[in-house]
Amino acid sequence: MPSARTEQAIARLADLTPRQIVGELDRYIVGQSDAKKAVAIALRNRWRRQRAPDAIRDEISPNNIILIGPTGVGKTEIARRLAKLAAAPFVKVEASKFTEVGYVGRDVESMVRDLVESAIDMVRSERETEVEDLANERVDERLLDLLLPPPPEVLARRGQPAAPAESAPPATPATPPVADGGVFTVSASGAVMHTPEDDAAVDRYRRTRDKLRSLLIDGQLDGREVEVEVLQPGPTMPGAMTPSGAPDGMEGFGEWLRELMPKRKKKRTVKVSEARRILLDEEIDKLIDIDDVTTDALERVEKLGIIFLDEIDKIAGERGQGGGPDVSREGVQRDLLPIVEGSNVSTRYGMVKTDHVLFIAAGAFHVSKPSDLIPELQGRFPIRVELKPLTEEDFVRILTDPEHALTKQYAALVEAEGASLEFTDDGIREVARIATRVNERMENIGARRLHTVMTTLLEDVLYELPDRGREAIRVDAELVTARLKAIVEDEDLRKYIL
Repeated sequence: MPSARTEQAIARLADLTPRQIVGELDRYIVGQSDAKKAVAIALRNRWRRQRAPDAIRDEISPNNIILIGPTGVGKTEIARRLAKLAAAPFVKVEASKFTEVGYVGRDVESMVRDLVESAIDMVRSERETEVEDLANERVDERLLDLLLPPPPEVLARRGQPAAPAESAPPATPATPPVADGGVFTVSASGAVMHTPEDDAAVDRYRRTRDKLRSLLIDGQLDGREVEVEVLQPGPTMPGAMTPSGAPDGMEGFGEWLRELMPKRKKKRTVKVSEARRILLDEEIDKLIDIDDVTTDALERVEKLGIIFLDEIDKIAGERGQGGGPDVSREGVQRDLLPIVEGSNVSTRYGMVKTDHVLFIAAGAFHVSKPSDLIPELQGRFPIRVELKPLTEEDFVRILTDPEHALTKQYAALVEAEGASLEFTDDGIREVARIATRVNERMENIGARRLHTVMTTLLEDVLYELPDRGREAIRVDAELVTARLKAIVEDEDLRKYIL
């Protein structure tokens, strides 16, 4: 059974129906409704599987998906936004970087290890948010102790052990003087009995401390210097470094050896603002149970993990031509097969089962076809969705509809200088028209072409912005045509773009 925290993560999917998932994806991605439906169903099926009877739950396999389409049409963005929406561990890997077993390079199991690291970071970040308030309170107290060291009376009140009193006369209280002129009394049992002078010193200290706390919280003491102890990084041992070309399973060997070495502390004099950062890291580490983080992360990987396998077409051989597919490419496919089918992968945090990890593959398949993959691998990606090339009308929507559209991003950059940037409707349409035309005459890189066109369009504006004051900038069709005229008319477009 999954832990309570993993159950909470899965329960979040209950409120995300396929239609709502598509609606959320529409906020950031234009078009590609077929791909959005496919990933929405795959994500909802994860919640459905957890609600299935125990006897059949483990038999329900994820619907792995292949997204087929040219670059820049939204394949990676769909997978990334889906993982963020589900708060699921996510990693993007490129199939072309893998090599088959026996060759120097990344082995396919490294994608699972990367996914585990992503889950560890995600869960730890959640835990840090949960304990942040308590950690900050503890840091405030430690900083106050550094700024105003407690007097002996306060230390006694905090429970520091008093001197042994077994030898004291049973009925005669001792009243030796203390450093500041006050006295304390020790009872027959050894308990410290505070005098009025002692109480007055404690009250003075508390009032001063309360005043300092207010100044500390307001940031008025950030410039003061305090002395803190920091851990010294362990020495780097040449013999502990991972050798070049070693399997990914050895990647933590050097770190493991360093952890075994004794930790050394060094006193540093730093400003309060820097000391707060150092102490906050220490307090958060004390409050977070790393074993609990690891257990939760491994569960999330197995039940919610998503691996986006990009450029899968680069490892597909062209069957029927020459002697068949390249040996190394087919070797990578055969190495991928057990991971996608479901196997146990060894990581530095323990074994991970990939049976229910969702794999989303993507590729342009300009040269090869999905059918060029080995049949066994094809069978592990039963859902195939073809994404459509983007049109001029799609470019107009990309520039205006998404929550963080490109025009809004540039407007935010200009506002940082105190000016304003406005795009007219005809200006946006002219940018879309030019981007579409350039894609037709050169390599079609989809929506990424909008970045290159917009950069060229606003290059002079962004360069001169700090010196031109707060003048409003209006981008209309006439301005776009004037700025990009050379690009449209010159046949050697590579001189201007890319």
